[in-house]
Amino acid sequence: MQRDALIRQTTQELRESLQVDRVVLYYFYWQWHGQVTFEALSSEKYSILGSTGQDRCFTDEYAALYLAGRVRAIADIHHEPLEPCHRDFLHSIQVRANLVVPIVVPKGLWGLLVAHHCQSSRNWSQADINLIQTAAKTLATDSNILGS
Repeated sequence: MQRDALIRQTTQELRESLQVDRVVLYYFYWQWHGQVTFEALSSEKYSILGSTGQDRCFTDEYAALYLAGRVRAIADIHHEPLEPCHRDFLHSIQVRANLVVPIVVPKGLWGLLVAHHCQSSRNWSQADINLIQTAAKTLATDSNILGS
């Protein structure tokens, strides 16, 4: 499928360019409920494919922020003010630092493109942020790919 090939290529190129342990696409299938549908990994031990996350942590408030273009860069989950359920969830999937950008299509928030650094903290540069935002916009603007 063309969409799958584009997403696989995008996540793999991002993982290599950012030099992170994992890049995932979290797809919303219904009202802020979603799952990891694609991943690119530095090692199979980091696989979270199919993970649904903590639905009670992702509320309408967070969805609205991402719909408005929010970028969330967390250098270290141990030093960032996070909701306990969010910190616990990130810890459970071996995340130490993450970078999250929305994939917004005309119908709304389609998903999240997420980079995970698992082995150590990481200060995300503006270049890192620009790279992942460009990838998310590329996915979002290809209406044939996402079926929007």
